[in-house]
Amino acid sequence: MPETVPPNPADAGTEARTYFLRRRNVLVARARLADLYVDYYLHAADHGLKVAPEHDAIFKRALAAFTLHCVSRPWTELLAWTINFQSPRLNVFLVGDNGTGAITGRVFTENVRELPENVFYSDAVRGAEPKRRSAVNFTGADSLAAAERFYAQSEQRLARLFELPDEDFVMLVEHPDCDRAWLESLDAAAVAQLDQTEELTLLERRIQRWHCGCNERRMLEVLAPTMKQDPEGLFGPEPKIEIRCPRCSARYTITREALEAFVAEKG
Repeated sequence: MPETVPPNPADAGTEARTYFLRRRNVLVARARLADLYVDYYLHAADHGLKVAPEHDAIFKRALAAFTLHCVSRPWTELLAWTINFQSPRLNVFLVGDNGTGAITGRVFTENVRELPENVFYSDAVRGAEPKRRSAVNFTGADSLAAAERFYAQSEQRLARLFELPDEDFVMLVEHPDCDRAWLESLDAAAVAQLDQTEELTLLERRIQRWHCGCNERRMLEVLAPTMKQDPEGLFGPEPKIEIRCPRCSARYTITREALEAFVAEKG
């Protein structure tokens, strides 16, 4: 595969590229995610987030699949995945804004529903169009395999995802008149040599960033309705509470005084 070019310092983030294999009618998305993973770990350290190694491995592969999915979609889309695993019991949540290249997410291990099967939920919003949601079942605890199942059942297209050395990930997606037999036969060794065996045409270069955009004011907005209805139930005898961002799990400490002032400001 052609090497991804290191991003320009002005383009802080992780570069992802898409290619088209003309003879095979296959879209290829590729990104080396080391820098994105570093940003994820720095975020976790900044907010004191601890994720079990087994859960962390699942999340990182889900983040890889989601990043490649995002860069293969139109710029105008907002995308989200919620992947429910039953063994181990956890939910992985990921959200991406293709307009800015921002991607974030988190792992949920508390209050995860017990279900007969794993479930993969995908949401997409394009411009002012209504949200589109799909849900498919899958087996196992491999996030890449779960994403392949999502493509097969929901997108109605064959997709193959591969992890190469140095946290380099590649996704190949079927397009009309695809050589399915060839796509189905691929292994990691063959994918690593695609630039030598296939005609690759560069389509697009995008920069993806770990970014949520949450802040204390947004957390105040989340808590304000409850504060108006039941302030004692929200704070009890405590002068402050801790809240986590539902998108990235960032921790915020909100004082009763600050929330009261915010509610008064909003009227």
